Amino acid sequence: MSRTGDHKADFSDIYARPDPRAYVSTLKRFEYQIPQRATPIFREVIGAARPARVLDVCCSYGINSALLKSSGDLDSVLDRYTGPAAARSTTAELAEADRRELDSDLDIIGLDVSEPAIAYGRRSGLLTDGWAENLETTDPSPELVKGVADTGVIISTGGVGYVGLPTFQRLLTAIERPEQLWLAIFVLRVFDYGDIAALLADHGLTTERLPGTYPQRRFADEAERRAAVHDVERQGLDPEGREADGWYHAHCYISHPEGESLP
Repeated sequence: MSRTGDHKADFSDIYARPDPRAYVSTLKRFEYQIPQRATPIFREVIGAARPARVLDVCCSYGINSALLKSSGDLDSVLDRYTGPAAARSTTAELAEADRRELDSDLDIIGLDVSEPAIAYGRRSGLLTDGWAENLETTDPSPELVKGVADTGVIISTGGVGYVGLPTFQRLLTAIERPEQLWLAIFVLRVFDYGDIAALLADHGLTTERLPGTYPQRRFADEAERRAAVHDVERQGLDPEGREADGWYHAHCYISHPEGESLP
């Protein structure tokens, strides 16, 4: 039986604020770093796919978009929400500062269950559009179906586990040409990606796992570490040097149309 779901730290309260300050401050304490590690891979995939739109699943406030649309690294982006100027700013001023920092017209849209996070992403321009919907339990709204129809790339950093097969089934039904999709999905090693990869294969997409692993963040406590070690071992993986040493690690899965190759 999986233990991660019972022992994974609950950060749900930081997704309910009107802007990313609490979210960023909390995750910085645990050396959260998967977006920075994912950004170069996302850029390669987007360059290969040349999509009309990029959909970020479990996008929160749009941090992946902030990195993709900015020349700065994760620390400089996150400092926008934790420095002295951020502490003195209103949410509106913070969103306007984000708009000024954007140096790309990349069309990134977002899906997340948090209405405040989606609202901020849209207000700040980090997201061209976004929807606060739970596709694990509910069919997508007509607005979401229309908005994701021309999606060419799906990205996610750590969303799998919060969402699973139902979300991807509903998204692939809504997207007009799922057989032309590219996906770059970072999945914590405590979770199995096999059912989603099989779904993508049914739509003509080939899934490959990149070599190595990518640290996500430090564990919040010993219970979280023990649960992760247990679940990684259940996946037939070795936690030594990774989860056993106090860090969540992720695999990166790239899916692409048949006949295409990884960049």
